[in-house]
Order: sequence, then C-alpha cells, then structure tokens
Amino acid sequence: MRLEPLYRIRFTYPESWAVGLDGGWQQLFFVAEGRCEGSITGRFRGVNFPRKEGADGPFRPDLRAVIEADDGATIMVERHGYGRAYPPGRRQIVVAMLHLADREPYRRLNDAVCVCVGEVRTPADPDRAEPDLVIDVPSSSGNLSPNDTGRPPACWCPTANHATAV
Repeated sequence: MRLEPLYRIRFTYPESWAVGLDGGWQQLFFVAEGRCEGSITGRFRGVNFPRKEGADGPFRPDLRAVIEADDGATIMVERHGYGRAYPPGRRQIVVAMLHLADREPYRRLNDAVCVCVGEVRTPADPDRAEPDLVIDVPSSSGNLSPNDTGRPPACWCPTANHATAV
C-alpha cells in the first residue's frame, strides 16, 4: 500500500483567545479560515479548542470544521491529535481526522479515520501575527483488507465488495 495526498488544507487563525490554567497549561480558542486543494477543493472554516502546555510547549488540537467544496458539497471535519513544540518556526503535528459527507464522491470518507501530518509555520510575512498551518490528508493507491496484515491501515474505508484504504 502506498499513501498519496488526498488533499492539503492551508489555513490561518485570524482570531484567537486564551485562558491560563494551573500548572502552566493554556486553553486556547481559534477561528480557522483557509482552503483545501487536491481531490477535495474548497473553502475551509472551523474552530480549534486546543490545550497547550505553557507558552512554548506541546499542544493537543481539538478542531471542528466544514469544507465548502467547489462542487457545492459540504464536508464536515473533526480533528484530534498532538503537536510538538519543535522545530521552531515549523512545529510538527500529527492528527486523526474524521469526515462526514452526505453525497458522492465524498461519502466514502464517512467510514475512514485518516491519520494526517502537518506543520504550524511561522508566517512568511513578519507583519502577520497568526501562523500558517498546513495539514496533508493521505489516500492509498492500493487495496488492503484487514486479513492482509491483521490490522486495518491508518485511513481505512470498507466498501461493498472489500476493504479499501482511502
């Protein structure tokens, strides 16, 4: 099985709020705005409610969003994961992503759990305060049933005839 990009999300947080918690933790609230490009293209909007360990520590994203696809479809997204505090300027993130859609060709994603990687990048424009975020959502170029390895792949979607990695 070979994973290939399904789509890429690029977004920023134009608005944000933070509350300090005991032990140096922070609870954050971000409004996310951006675009998806690839097999799914469209406007991306959502909110992230991550918890962060101190000003420079790791964070745990908790995002709900919607993709308004260019073809008129609505795809809802739920994302949870872990973000490293390093490397500076390009913090690494890994997330599990769920999709919910009510029409083809996106409905197959309803049964998939996609494991995605990305970065929180320092903005190229020094006058802009919010970071650039990039998340790559993978797809598989081959078929894989749970019987092939004893476990399903990271992004797995059963179909009518067999299990297919998405």
